[in-house]
Parts: sequence; structure tokens; C-alpha cells
Amino acid sequence: MQNSITTVVFDIGNVLIEWNPEILYRQLIPDPRERKMFLDTVCTADWNLQQDLGRSWKEGIEALTGQFPDKADLIAAYSERWHDMVPGEVPGTRQLLSELASKGIPLYAVTNFSAEKFVEAQDRFPFLKTSFRDTVVSAHERLIKPDPKIYEVLFKRNDLKPQDCLFIDDSKANVEAARSVGMSAHHFRSAAGLEEDLKGLKLL
Repeated sequence: MQNSITTVVFDIGNVLIEWNPEILYRQLIPDPRERKMFLDTVCTADWNLQQDLGRSWKEGIEALTGQFPDKADLIAAYSERWHDMVPGEVPGTRQLLSELASKGIPLYAVTNFSAEKFVEAQDRFPFLKTSFRDTVVSAHERLIKPDPKIYEVLFKRNDLKPQDCLFIDDSKANVEAARSVGMSAHHFRSAAGLEEDLKGLKLL
């Protein structure tokens, strides 16, 4: 990584706040094989991404319930009990965010998030409202990581140079896309690993 980095850009889900549908569906579908089948074929990752691309939850739930009417309650729970999939903050990362802020490092975020759930997440975790100079939300832009165009929105809207930015994400594909547009990037696995990288870059 370069040492000329001046700006840090965070992903949100599973970097700052935890998100895992398994947490909810372990309660609703105790059998592991049945639960895997449901999440692989009904409430799939691709279906969820459509909400991150701007589709309303009402529309998403209705479309899926039409296909799987016998699973209506389980499908509805994905939205109604969304917060059960979000047990809390990722340990340690918010502290690093605060330390970067205290040093005057410009902070931004680029996140795949539905518009509705992002508002709910900001209400529940107020630091998501106050920590960043700008947050690029996929549902607002109708663009989703790892599409390189979503990073271009960040650059253009905030007059940023890619080479000045460190991007942090738990998805390898998103990290590689960020590098493809000229950013340095950290593949997030733990706050300890991120802290080590930030210190190596003289950001902490």
C-alpha cells in the first residue's frame, strides 16, 4: 500500500455493524439443511441485493411471496425482523473510526444498503450519521459494489483522488474493484488486522 493516503473510506455491513441472516433464521428454521435450502433458494443473496439496488422492501416481499406463498411468514420476517440479523457493532472497529476522526482524517463510506434499512440503521447506530463527510448508499445511486461506478460517485461528489484513499471492506470482490479504480484497499477480517494496516500507513 501507498504511504500517501490521506482519506479513509469504510464499508458498513460486517465492518462497522454486524449483519447475518443466519442469526434470525436459526430461530425460525432450526433444521440446518432446511434453513440452508431456504436461504439458497427463497430469500437468496441476489434477492436481497435488489433491495440494495433500490427496490422497496414491500415490492421485494410481495414478489417473492407470489413465488413461494407457503413461505409468506418466513419471507416477511426478513424485513420485519431485520434488526435480529444485526446483533450490534463489529468489535473494535468503531474505536478505530473514532481514533481516525480525532486525528482529523477525512472519513467517508460506500455501502450496499437498502434505502429503508439504512435509515433504520442510522437511527439505531447514530455514529453512522455523524462519522462520515459523505456516505454513498447503493440504493440511492442504483449502483452496487463491486461495480466500479459506485466508487466514481464517491470521487466525483467529493472531489477525491482515488490514490489518496484507503478503502476498507469485508468482501474480496469489493476490495479488488476498489483497487481497479486506483484506491488502496484493506480486506477486512478483524479490527486488529485493520489497526495494524492503519498504523503501517501512519494513519494511526
